[in-house]
Amino acid sequence: MLPYVIRRILIMIPTLLGVSVIVFLMLHATPGDPAELLLGERATDSAIAEIRSHLGLDKPLHVQYGMFLKRLLKGDLGETIWTRQKVWTEVKQRFPATIELSVAAMIISCFFGMIFGIISATKQYSFFDYLSMVGALVGVSMPIFWLGLVLMLIFSLHLGWLPMSGRLSISTDLEFITRFYILDAMLTRNWPAFKDAVWHIILPAVTLSTIPMAIVARMTRSSMLDVLRQDYIKTAKAKGLSRFTVVFKHALRNALIPVVTTIGLQFGVLLGGAILTETIFAWPGVGKWIFDAVMQRDYMVIQGGTLFIATIFVVINLLVDLLYAVINPRISVQ
Repeated sequence: MLPYVIRRILIMIPTLLGVSVIVFLMLHATPGDPAELLLGERATDSAIAEIRSHLGLDKPLHVQYGMFLKRLLKGDLGETIWTRQKVWTEVKQRFPATIELSVAAMIISCFFGMIFGIISATKQYSFFDYLSMVGALVGVSMPIFWLGLVLMLIFSLHLGWLPMSGRLSISTDLEFITRFYILDAMLTRNWPAFKDAVWHIILPAVTLSTIPMAIVARMTRSSMLDVLRQDYIKTAKAKGLSRFTVVFKHALRNALIPVVTTIGLQFGVLLGGAILTETIFAWPGVGKWIFDAVMQRDYMVIQGGTLFIATIFVVINLLVDLLYAVINPRISVQ
């Protein structure tokens, strides 16, 4: 197992290097000058040239990329152009918000997706099966930005049940320990803040969970149908085992391998793909931060944030592969 893990970690290096090259070239291929955006339309040419020289934007592309790699080897992702803060400092401040939102969305996706998938597989061609699969198709096809606006319109503006944006109300006080608001509220036993944080996360989490929920439901149904046709399932039924035991003890565990793969990949996608959801609901996470950086042409934020998200995605893939052996002991690493 250890040689496999080391080999996978070594493979991460060229993967992340390739990501950094692609992001760097795409940034410099897009129109817009950070120096002009920073100084405004009325800035003089000499002032713009001075800012470009200070930021290193006047150097050739290979020199700029070399400077970025040199800082990266020292663990430095650079400084933001607009706030002059360290990119890594900004990541540490904003990433807990993205993790909290992604975990909440993934819990909703896994819970309902697996339930719908299991019931659809055990009741194949029933009304519930057709209804759930149509719902999964709609969930995959529905644009996130449209769904977020609709949910905001219904539950925030018309009904007034849930807050429209942010992580906490302005009037709510909370002592920050981990910067995971729900966890911090539990640790400090601040139950009003806990309730407020939960209310704030419901709409963005539901919005973000629709696509992975649909994918998990379809994958669970497909995998369960394959397993339920196996001979050992027929043997378990012939022994007189209860339906619950056959489905959840024998069938589900063997059907989880592709489902876990899907969940792991979708969780990685959520961590890096929550840009629209975070922007719509003004959720102060990494996604909204990178979106704002794109609008401002803040190269360091985009490069550092993208590379960080890519690292998280690769690590999650490795953890999913290692989880296979826990779910199914027959799987061994060659």
